[in-house]
Amino acid sequence: MKNYMDGGEAILEAFRKLKIDYILSSPGSEWSPVWEALVRQKTGNRAGPTYIDCWHETLAVNMATGYTLMTGRPQAVLVHAGVGLLQGSMGVHGALQSEVPMIVMSGESTTVGEDPSLPIEQQWYGGLSVGGIERFVENITKIARPVTSPFTLYEQVIRAGEMAQRTPRGPIYLNVALEHMLHDWTPPDNDRDVPFAPRLEPHASEVEKVASLLLAAKNPVIVAEQSGRDPAAFKALVELADLLAIPVMWGRVANFANFPTDHPLYLGVAAYQHLEDADLVLLVGGRAPWYPPHTKPTKGKIVSINENQFKGHMIYQNLHADAYLEGDIAAALQALAKAARGAKVDADAVKTRREHWTKQHDSFVAGLKAERAKANGNGIDPLALIGTLAEVMPKDTIYVDETILHGPTLRQHLPFTTPQSFFRGFGGLGQGLGTALGVKLAAKKRPVALLIGDGGFLYNPAIQALGASKQHDLPILIVVFNNKGYMAMQKGHVHHYPDGAAENAKMHLGSRLNGFDYDGLGVHFGLHGEKVEQPEKLKGALQTALKKVQDGTTAILNVMVSK
Repeated sequence: MKNYMDGGEAILEAFRKLKIDYILSSPGSEWSPVWEALVRQKTGNRAGPTYIDCWHETLAVNMATGYTLMTGRPQAVLVHAGVGLLQGSMGVHGALQSEVPMIVMSGESTTVGEDPSLPIEQQWYGGLSVGGIERFVENITKIARPVTSPFTLYEQVIRAGEMAQRTPRGPIYLNVALEHMLHDWTPPDNDRDVPFAPRLEPHASEVEKVASLLLAAKNPVIVAEQSGRDPAAFKALVELADLLAIPVMWGRVANFANFPTDHPLYLGVAAYQHLEDADLVLLVGGRAPWYPPHTKPTKGKIVSINENQFKGHMIYQNLHADAYLEGDIAAALQALAKAARGAKVDADAVKTRREHWTKQHDSFVAGLKAERAKANGNGIDPLALIGTLAEVMPKDTIYVDETILHGPTLRQHLPFTTPQSFFRGFGGLGQGLGTALGVKLAAKKRPVALLIGDGGFLYNPAIQALGASKQHDLPILIVVFNNKGYMAMQKGHVHHYPDGAAENAKMHLGSRLNGFDYDGLGVHFGLHGEKVEQPEKLKGALQTALKKVQDGTTAILNVMVSK
């Protein structure tokens, strides 16, 4: 057996130095040097990344995204040539919008068979080599670059991993020629360990300014939108709110669990009526909090706290900020809490605030309970489904949401009491299954439930995802909110044409789905599935599905909701 030392080993060694846990891949024929290096790693009992075989490129990228959302550590995705990269581009775009660091790589041939000393396979001449694959994804990655030579390959991969972690975080794409990977490689003399990116704290003088505003405020309110992706920020926000009795709400497009929903200072999602009388609003992790964008929701000052305030991938963004606290969110919140602990605070004012907002919280919770109590009409009301989920699912459940019409409702009504208990993807539909599997890969001891609409389900690489769930032992619960249509499309149509022909004729094109039995999809993989049409059978079906997941089998619950 010949022990090759080539560019495949260079890539794998760079991944080891970057402390990458997984290589997620929908295989392509350019990757034989890496496969060879992975087999040497396995047979040689060397530590290094684990290979995860996926059957679809978007699935591979989404699993990497879900894993990184849980761990904070970037992973590697290897896809095939130009076509594989295009298949995975939806996931890459989502990773950019989610600010998820990762390394994405594909390749091509530079010699296309004309080098007599390197007879590469013939498929590269005639379509696979398109001449600059990186151009395909320049606008949906942080950076897209070709690897310039076999002599720069190792360090370019290292550099990509380090750059991906820096603000703004995001996917880095490398186009690596097959010829570079087949070239001999000599490990560098400088065998350094590559550190993770440090947390950058906001400047002390800026913390002091914001702390002064906060301590002087009579009626401060916190809007937390994207801060909850970091458990340390979740904890720090609770501490700061408790210290000064500041009410907290999730922002309009919250994609993470930012604050415990059972906390007596919690006010719900986008309860912006409470901002009207606020003299100071702390916008924590704001991305697109106000809508319409020109509408400032308060007469008070807005302080935006974020590591990356302005998102370069967004066409328009208006935070209405009067001041910025820029740097790691957890560090900023911890610094403000420290300032509050060291200051002379009006204890009576804090007590009065706490009593007032606790009553507001109790009223809000009572209102939610009353809404759920009314959800007992014909069929299975979505609120009844959400209430049953809250009753049956364990407290440490991680929910991944890929619903549209039901998204706002489930964010208001489901209990999210711990960090990393809720995730909603960025970008287009079709990424929920992969994200949920990636989350499960990172949190194998916690139950993971994907909540998804029947329309959204159809955008996903479902067969491939179910295969990955079975192959890699990643059991999740999939709950389909099946209303037999793209109801958000109908809602939008009526919004713009309330008295139009479509509404008059009740003929809303593009909104109805004659879907199949989603619950039957897993049968080929030995997975559990059940269709639920009667309200009285819902709880039992959910309990059965949960038991199947706990026993190690993915379960699909196809719930026919009434709206």
